Amino acid sequence: MPNKTLLATVAASALIAAATPAAADCPIKVGVLHSLSGSMAISETTLRDVMLMLIAEQNAAGGLLGCEIEPVVVDPASDWPLFAERARELLTVNEVDVIFGAWTSVSRKSVLPVLEELNGLMFYPVQYEGQESSRNVFYTGAAPNQQAIPAVDYFLEELGVESFALLGTDYVYPRTTNNILAAYLAEQGIPDENIFVNYTPFGHSDWSTIVSDVVALGAGGQQVGIISTINGDANIGFYTELAAQGVSADDIPVVAFSVGEEELSGLDTSRLVGHLAAWNYFMSADTPENEAFIEAWHAFIGDEARVTNDPMEAHYIGFNMWVNAVTEAGTTDVDAVREAMWGQEFPNLTGGTAVMLPNHHLTKPVLIGEIRADGQFDIISQTEEVPGAAWTPFLPESATLVSDWQELECGMFDTATESCVQLTSNY
Repeated sequence: MPNKTLLATVAASALIAAATPAAADCPIKVGVLHSLSGSMAISETTLRDVMLMLIAEQNAAGGLLGCEIEPVVVDPASDWPLFAERARELLTVNEVDVIFGAWTSVSRKSVLPVLEELNGLMFYPVQYEGQESSRNVFYTGAAPNQQAIPAVDYFLEELGVESFALLGTDYVYPRTTNNILAAYLAEQGIPDENIFVNYTPFGHSDWSTIVSDVVALGAGGQQVGIISTINGDANIGFYTELAAQGVSADDIPVVAFSVGEEELSGLDTSRLVGHLAAWNYFMSADTPENEAFIEAWHAFIGDEARVTNDPMEAHYIGFNMWVNAVTEAGTTDVDAVREAMWGQEFPNLTGGTAVMLPNHHLTKPVLIGEIRADGQFDIISQTEEVPGAAWTPFLPESATLVSDWQELECGMFDTATESCVQLTSNY
């Protein structure tokens, strides 16, 4: 696989910029589609901020193809249909060349039909449920095999969890992820009666009954563990109630998939010490790359207290890969950039290298972090880079499916029938 790191493209960038009629397509416009208000603002505002930092850094380094990069920021306000409207505006009114955005899967799926209709390109930076591979999206967050499955393995193998409480916000990501996990747990010999599943709305605040129900799972002496796919500001009430009922990590450990440094920055974490999160990056990663990233972030944002987190790293990797792909293609044309993206390599912030696969997913390490009293994480487990899988083998409807846009030109190829299944926006 060819090496396509940033350093390898600096000279090519200068040559292309000199040969490109810069005025023709300047400025290059980058859409930033993140909620700055509503229930998801707690998580998404910082992604707007890091995109502004990355664009400013690229402009300071000379821009792209001889052009200044102009960020176009919109606020879909945690309103899922509004994501589609704002995406359409970005592509047709603002005429952006690429979009970086969305957090929840319901917002991403709202945008998908617009991207596919208008042949737009979006980089999606958050862990998700898989079961999707669009030619118009690059998934820079974790697939289930890069977060959810390894987290369950940690509970089973390291903590001896026997009963599982799968607690999620009521939308597609938690429901699909928990379907995958329930099937996986069944394969591991966990009986149905030892799996408790509960969904709550966005912004849910009254957790007393649910936490009591979870505590009751351990009445027979079994070790209980909570798998949390709770999103947004509902996490504040959830963790507050755990502490109020005296539930510690020694009693019932929680591993969260949507709680990182940013979400913890608004909580008293002294009573959450020992609970876990599964991500592909933590701010506490001790590498030169991460140290430089944090230093640049604090300098840009002007606040030493502002944290970094996993989706920020995903945008960092995705944006730099996009810059390199545009540089190699010599254009921001979506079809040309897509082809240049396959095989892109870029250093991640944990000491490894991210590679963009033909299924539009990255290779990523899996990290398990333990919450500290200061709201940071001690990294207690880290793997080598794991290739992201678009389709899970643990559900019968996807067991024979693979994605390969480079060779098979298909995001849903059925290996049983050796045919490409027609993709729709409701995979």
